[in-house]
Amino acid sequence: RLLEFIAIRGENSEILHELETIGIENEQFQAGVSELREVLAALAAMRVPEKRVRLDLTIARGLDYYTGTVYETNLNDYPEVGSVCSGGRYDNLTANYSKRSLPGVGISIGLSRLFYKLREAGVVNPSRQTLAKVLVAPFGSAQLPRALEVAHELRSVCPVIIYVEDAAIGKKLKYADKLGVRYAALVGEDEVVAGDVTLKDMQTGENRRMPVRNVCDLLQA
Repeated sequence: RLLEFIAIRGENSEILHELETIGIENEQFQAGVSELREVLAALAAMRVPEKRVRLDLTIARGLDYYTGTVYETNLNDYPEVGSVCSGGRYDNLTANYSKRSLPGVGISIGLSRLFYKLREAGVVNPSRQTLAKVLVAPFGSAQLPRALEVAHELRSVCPVIIYVEDAAIGKKLKYADKLGVRYAALVGEDEVVAGDVTLKDMQTGENRRMPVRNVCDLLQA
């Protein structure tokens, strides 16, 4: 019966009809068919075109995790990529972490494969490799604790990258330039003592010593 089940093909309404008349007298199976019909009805109510949704009885995901409908999203023109968004219903997950059992539905998005194809197709064309405005770079490992504090403060106003690997400052600046960030906040021995940073403008090459709060103001402008 399993091979007969996964061999069902056709339009969504035809598949539902086949499932309802296949003759499987199982309460859980009948509940699953009913749930599929409810999901399709909800999608129709939200004006999702039927051609965008296809019932696929061959999909199986985490039988010990998912408890209801599961789904996968594919790019029609790039079938070789596989699913770029998948998930399903799980009713038992919260019971592992609390005394309450709550229903849940979730998804995961394959950002790397999705954005690769979006960039390849010219749908997105980012001019930079990161959204961060500033890279925080300690001169050495001794300044890393202070650099972490600086990064935390700067994150209150914008995305930040911190270079934690112990490397020459020149290498760190080359990395900032490669990413396309506008500024590099440098933290050396003098900056730790003074409680400020040296802010390097990666476009003009200008260096300025200033308190971190002033850097925050600049990044917000």
